[in-house]
Amino acid sequence: MLEAASALGYTPNQFGRTLRIGRTATIGFMLTLEHDSAVHGDPFFMALLEGVQAGLVDHGLDLVILLARKGEDGETFLRRHIARGTADGWLLSGTLYEDARIKLLSERHIPFVALGRTGWVGDYSWIDLDFEGVVAEAMTLLLADGHRRIGLVTPPAAINNSHIVVAEYRTALAKAGLAADEALIHRGDTDEHDGEAATRELMSLEQPPTSLLLMGETAPVGAYRALRSIGREPGRDIAVIGLRDNPMCQALSPDLTCFTLDLNALGLALAGELVSIITIEKDSHSRTTQKRWPLKILLRKSHRGGV
Repeated sequence: MLEAASALGYTPNQFGRTLRIGRTATIGFMLTLEHDSAVHGDPFFMALLEGVQAGLVDHGLDLVILLARKGEDGETFLRRHIARGTADGWLLSGTLYEDARIKLLSERHIPFVALGRTGWVGDYSWIDLDFEGVVAEAMTLLLADGHRRIGLVTPPAAINNSHIVVAEYRTALAKAGLAADEALIHRGDTDEHDGEAATRELMSLEQPPTSLLLMGETAPVGAYRALRSIGREPGRDIAVIGLRDNPMCQALSPDLTCFTLDLNALGLALAGELVSIITIEKDSHSRTTQKRWPLKILLRKSHRGGV
C-alpha cells in the first residue's frame, strides 16, 4: 500500500493529520515588530532563530515565525493563533511589564518559554538577558573613571527590561553616593533615530552628561552622529557604552565599548527548555526555568574621555 501511494505521489494531508493526532509538531515564535526590532534589531533575531531551529529539528519540530503588526494587541494576536491551533508550544519575545500573553498561556497550560521577564512574578519559564549585570558593569566602569553625570537611554516603561535597567542604574548611583537626576534618563524606542534624538536632548541640558549608556542595539549609531553635529567626539569629549556588538555599530569610530553574547547558544537553550516542557506534557505547568543569560563586556575605545 505504501509503495502504491508513493508511486502515485500521495502525501498525507497535514491538516487532517493534525486533527487526528492532536498536535502540529510546530513551535511558534511570536515577534513584535514594534518592540523587538527597536530594542534588539534584526541581526539579533536572525542569529537567535538559527539556534532555536537547530535545537528543535532533532526533536522533529518545525519553527514558524509569527509577526504581530505594529500597534497590534499581543494578547489578541496570540488568542487568534491559539484558537487556530497554530503551534504546540510558544516562544515569546518583547515581554512587557504587564504582559497578558504570559498569564493567558499559563492559565491554559500551553507550553511556552519567554525570552524576557515581566512584572508578574509567576511560575513560568523564562530566559532573559542579564540586564542587571550589563548595567552594573557599565556603571562601575564609568563611575570608576570619575563620571558623575551619566545619561541613560532605555526603552519605554511599558517594556519590562526598562524597569530592570533603570532600577540597576539608580542602585549603582546610590552605591556611589549619588542621587539620580531624572533629566538624565531618556525613555524611547532606543533605535538609531531615537539614539540621535535622545543624545541631542541630553546634551542640551544645562548640565549635560559626561557619559552615555545606551540600552538599544543601534542607538549608538544615532548618538555618534548627534555628538559630532555639536562638535563633541565620542571617546574623547564624552564616554559612550552601548548594549550589544550589533553589526550596524561595528563601523563606528572609535570602536564601541559594548557587550556580546552567544546568540546561537541562547537559541539552543530556549528550544531545549521548551522541548523539555512539551515532553513532560501533563506536568508542564509545574516545571519552570528562570535564568539570566550572561553578556561579556568588550572594552574598546568609546568609554574613554569625557571627564
